[in-house]
Amino acid sequence: MTTDADLRTFRVTVRGQFAGLTDEVRRYLVHAQPEHDIFVSAYTPEGTFTYDDRIQFFNLRYEVRAADTSAAEALGLREAELFLTTMKFAHKALRADVVDMSAMWDDVAQRDPRT
Repeated sequence: MTTDADLRTFRVTVRGQFAGLTDEVRRYLVHAQPEHDIFVSAYTPEGTFTYDDRIQFFNLRYEVRAADTSAAEALGLREAELFLTTMKFAHKALRADVVDMSAMWDDVAQRDPRT
């Protein structure tokens, strides 16, 4: 059984491409684009959705707690699928990149002369 102490913090970036958007969804995305600019994005548990001006590619950024990289990737992809389906954003070619943010503290501990 995994406890909170066993969980690590990961940043998961899910990338994909829009596919076959309806006119209604495209209009919504055009109107909402300033709220989804890359410069206002962050890694959050709820996720941040950004996309390009051409409404061709998108990113979803999540901060997740998981036992390992593969579990974090699965969580990020599941959240992305749920979001995209809920919003009726047709898509393809989802892929996830995962960074273990806890690892930077591992490096600090290894370099600390007091340990």
